[in-house]
Amino acid sequence: MTDAAETPGGESYLAAIAGVVADVEDVERRMAAVQIAQLRTLAAAGRLAEAQSADANVLLHDMALRSIAAEVAGAMRMTDRTVQRRIGEARVTIEGFPAAVAAWETGRIVRGHVTAIVDAGVSLPAEMWADFEAVAIERCERDTPNRVRGELEILAHRMNPRSFAERHEEAAAGRCVRLVPGREGMSDLIATLPTVIAEGIHDRLTQQARAIIDTRAERSVSSEAVASDARSTDQVRADVFADLLLAGTPALDDTRDTTAGPLGAIRARIQVLVPAATLTGADHGPCDLAGRSPIDPATARALAGSTHIWERLFHDPTTGVTVATDSYRVPSGMRRFLQARDQHCRFPGCRVAAIRCEVDHTHDHALGGRTELSNLAHLCQRHHSMKQFTAWRVRQLSGGVLEWTSPLGRAYREDAPTPAVAFTLAATPPGDPAPF
Repeated sequence: MTDAAETPGGESYLAAIAGVVADVEDVERRMAAVQIAQLRTLAAAGRLAEAQSADANVLLHDMALRSIAAEVAGAMRMTDRTVQRRIGEARVTIEGFPAAVAAWETGRIVRGHVTAIVDAGVSLPAEMWADFEAVAIERCERDTPNRVRGELEILAHRMNPRSFAERHEEAAAGRCVRLVPGREGMSDLIATLPTVIAEGIHDRLTQQARAIIDTRAERSVSSEAVASDARSTDQVRADVFADLLLAGTPALDDTRDTTAGPLGAIRARIQVLVPAATLTGADHGPCDLAGRSPIDPATARALAGSTHIWERLFHDPTTGVTVATDSYRVPSGMRRFLQARDQHCRFPGCRVAAIRCEVDHTHDHALGGRTELSNLAHLCQRHHSMKQFTAWRVRQLSGGVLEWTSPLGRAYREDAPTPAVAFTLAATPPGDPAPF
């Protein structure tokens, strides 16, 4: 039999986990030092190429850079094109965002944060990088890279002297569909579209794929043909995508005569947070597609005019705490309120959109937890299950703040990401009546 100390929760087990975590932290520190040293070396190679051709024309400068890149590539066992690209990226990071590199070096942030800061910041004029960097670093210290990426993009958009609407219009002119030949008779079909359209397409395909798979499970006992269908969600999603483009309707609709309804009746769902000033046209900044990235204000206004599910939220201008909402009802009104408050799964670092999560009772309902805003939060299926079946624990503080405690006793605070004033929107099919 296994000793109790060796089982999850036992002293030896927890000590082993603590040792692994300590080793990971030590490795991460050493890796960061090496990665920063490599960036600085590559940036120095770029400066050397520039110095060698300081008084020369563009062609000679490019030749000098190519030559040095080829030399470095031999040592790194990479192609010279790859090394030349990395030299350029290293110079932008080291020379353009030195404070972010310093914060990474001291352990305040990690490499993913630096990448997010640089990716968002380079859209601004170079003279604004330092101001953007200072705000971005402070935000990154409180969350994971994937969680802050969207916020940093919105921050950069709002700091940009050109409006987001103007820049989005230019970018939208580049929408296209590309075919990239692959191997074994396969190819990638890539569509570059406005984010809200792409998100809606992916959501609808996902819902249709899940409907087919759910119905397949129900009918597998009585139908040999259905029982032999072992396609994964990704495979079904790809097949439905091809059917819709080639034939206009799914070739296989196993959901008929079930509670799921025909596939064609499934509509895309998205959640958009729109500042009130943007909704009225007084502001032309970006809006937030919850869990994803910024979208242009014109699209957000169009969605606001065609949806029948929306809530207006008011927050205390000093504390940011929600104090009221229009047409507040339980449970549907409370659910929409929580979607607007949480925006995504509330486990540290998770960015699954709230509309794809479950509303969880922080203090279990079966143990006396009440169905009220101060005891509810969105968790994705993965982290909801982890809360139920592992030693991770969570409690909800005031203002919707969650405090998670790991099996090792480490505390992780998860602040509620509520905007100052926002509207939540649910996209509806064309032709549905507007709520005005």
